[in-house]
Amino acid sequence: MSTKNVHDTHILRSLPALHRSLIDIASALNRPENDAAMLEKAGLALERALFPLLVLVERLGPIGVVDLAGRVGRDHTTVSRQVARLEELGLVERRAGQADRRVREAVITPRGKTATDAVDAARGRMALQLFGDWSQHDFDELVRLMRKFADGMGEVTEAG
Repeated sequence: MSTKNVHDTHILRSLPALHRSLIDIASALNRPENDAAMLEKAGLALERALFPLLVLVERLGPIGVVDLAGRVGRDHTTVSRQVARLEELGLVERRAGQADRRVREAVITPRGKTATDAVDAARGRMALQLFGDWSQHDFDELVRLMRKFADGMGEVTEAG
């Protein structure tokens, strides 16, 4: 039996455990009470549905509504309304796209950046609780492997 076959067999045998871990992580990240706790710790009064959009606009912006909708798994018309609400709150602004003037892009405002900075500080406090008893090596390995995994997911998805 070749080394590749042994490796492939190992991957296929371990895949259910990895998949279960990903389901547990996604479930934890999608729990409304976790977003509510994050917003409370950040001192923000923001509708929970707007929270991930605000963070993504800050991290990835300028970003088009269709791209944003795809990243959060929502219909683009719903996301468009939610981005309009963020704009009403002064947290983002929408403008014509730089590459394609027909595309409306969302970009963070200074007020929105202040809000995401507060979220980052709250996330940091929560992370210290979560990872406080991890070794530096284990934490660094998690960060490295998660980036490798995320990059690989993008490559596999793009390759079809």
